[in-house]
Amino acid sequence: MARLRPLGAYSSRDPSVIEAHMQQLRTAAIGVIAVSWYPAGMKDDNGESTDELVPLLLDVAHKYLIKVAFHIEPYQGRDEATMLTNVKYIIDKYGKHPAFYRQKTSTGKFLPLFYVYDSYLLNSERWAKLLKPTERSSVRDTPYDGIFIALLVEEKHKRDILTAGFDGVYTYFATNGFSYGSSHRNWEAIKTFCEDNSLMFIPSVGPGYIDTNIRPWNFQNTRNRINGKYYETALSSALESRPDIISITSFNEWHEGTQIEMAVPKTSQTVYLDYLPNRPVVYLEITRKWAGIFGSERKRWQD
Repeated sequence: MARLRPLGAYSSRDPSVIEAHMQQLRTAAIGVIAVSWYPAGMKDDNGESTDELVPLLLDVAHKYLIKVAFHIEPYQGRDEATMLTNVKYIIDKYGKHPAFYRQKTSTGKFLPLFYVYDSYLLNSERWAKLLKPTERSSVRDTPYDGIFIALLVEEKHKRDILTAGFDGVYTYFATNGFSYGSSHRNWEAIKTFCEDNSLMFIPSVGPGYIDTNIRPWNFQNTRNRINGKYYETALSSALESRPDIISITSFNEWHEGTQIEMAVPKTSQTVYLDYLPNRPVVYLEITRKWAGIFGSERKRWQD
């Protein structure tokens, strides 16, 4: 494998950057990446359309034996009908690629897994039209069936998620205490709720959080990395809840200070936190260590 190196300022449209990122992900023993996805031609307020990058991402991921899942963003007009269109599009266009991620279900099927960000923006009755098997427009038991993971922010969302017909929950936010879902102390209770209702539980861990360069008022949600201790505490808390999957927020979301990719100090107009006094690969190494622990624990749980 090529020597790992920090990348400096980069564009994710650069094939060499995707290659380098996949090298780092493989080093960290990360098996699946969740790509932020908007429908073709759509984007968020600060970016560009990225659907056209997915084929390259899939090709390079496959080279490194990494799978790709889709993190569906709350684009304008997202509802049960457009979601059905999107799911069909994704599965028809990318579903046959060997890097396209499918999760084994309790019934032995291998289905695509979709994270649905800000899922609470659409009420549960409308989600149910897509996700409940009794509904005429449901994807269930069709070629477009999948595992749909809702974002759990507030405690009251638990019942909404159940009514909607989702298959699991994730917590996304890297700030411990920011929301009910992202608070480590609640993970065991959320896991119990998920077990009782046949839902997957996917806690999200992060190495720290600081977004005051873009949200100067949000200092109360800053979480210091404490030289890796914050990340390890989050990983330990996640493991104690016996999760189905652990997700990481994030690999390279620099503007919110949640990145784990390699980093060295660099002076620029924007000041980003570096990893000193640790090595540039410290968060990749921590991730790899805990991936091994998680794998061993999962085997023990299943015995």
